[in-house]
Amino acid sequence: MDDQAQDPEVLNVLVLERVDRSKNMARYYVLSVEPTLFAESSLVRRWGRIGRPGRTRIDLHASPPLAQLALNTWLERKRRRGYQLRA
Repeated sequence: MDDQAQDPEVLNVLVLERVDRSKNMARYYVLSVEPTLFAESSLVRRWGRIGRPGRTRIDLHASPPLAQLALNTWLERKRRRGYQLRA
């Protein structure tokens, strides 16, 4: 995955879900590293309830490796909260 982080043409997208029917919980979280118009990279985070429009946050980073590092940090946080990668 480090080779992909170095290539600005590669779009990294991860889709996570957390579903617990006993708590009526069905959430999604999407993490993606995307280029900006100004030769930077951004970490785009989208989240909400499955089937509903959610929220979006864009964090700017100076380089693709820094954005990838932020993506990995958020991925680990969400996995600790019970989110799993959607197949």
